[in-house]
Amino acid sequence: MTYQPAGSPAASVETMTFERLREMNDGGTQRADFHVLALVDAGRGSVTVDFVRHPLEPRSAVWVAPGAVHRWDDIAGVTGRIVLFVPAAPVTAATRELAASPDLVARWRIPDDDWPLVDIAGTHLVLEAEAASTEIPGILLSALIARLRPPRGEAGPANPIFRLFRASVEAHFREHHDADYYARALGYAPRTLSRAAQQATGRTAKAYVVDRVILEAKRLLAHDGLTAAGCARALGFPDASNFSAFFLKATGMRPGAWKLWRDLR
Repeated sequence: MTYQPAGSPAASVETMTFERLREMNDGGTQRADFHVLALVDAGRGSVTVDFVRHPLEPRSAVWVAPGAVHRWDDIAGVTGRIVLFVPAAPVTAATRELAASPDLVARWRIPDDDWPLVDIAGTHLVLEAEAASTEIPGILLSALIARLRPPRGEAGPANPIFRLFRASVEAHFREHHDADYYARALGYAPRTLSRAAQQATGRTAKAYVVDRVILEAKRLLAHDGLTAAGCARALGFPDASNFSAFFLKATGMRPGAWKLWRDLR
């Protein structure tokens, strides 16, 4: 399945229905370079985001960040709205920063007290997006994001060391797989950096870096169809053997065996 994302800055926000999604859905995975935000009005189904399956139910929201591999399943009876937007589309600093956070949860239930305002915000956004407005959809998108208050899965603003570390890993994990590199680059002792990561995520800095590399490797294997050699090139490993050993140590499976296991699920 391939979405039809906005192609011009003037159309940085687009909307679609689950009916349209069903017409496009071929059961395969999708990996977009824009955000996908879905609001479920009624019906039940599921969505798999980065290999974790999440239920869809009335008054639930789904947020798929750019780069995440996802697949929609069992959505025959689901109704609602889907918003596609580029990272720069939110107009306020707070909502743009929130949208850029790499640790937003993929799915959550919207509280009943919040739903009426979320519903209104979503409806207004759809109407303005369909009218091909240039500036108003971005404003309404920021209002919708503010109303939704997407929860985070890891550390919030209270852990500045971890936030710097997380941003650095996101920028450089393809070239640097060693936690000591990030400690040197950020000017912290390795123990200080690891303590910050442990407090924020329950994982050491080394484990956090490994997990980020492995997530990207799984995305490349599952959606892009790369071989171990292709993943090694994309992720900065000397060769396929070195990458395979890294993947095996982290997951307990070799890349080819993991891909076969995943395809059979």
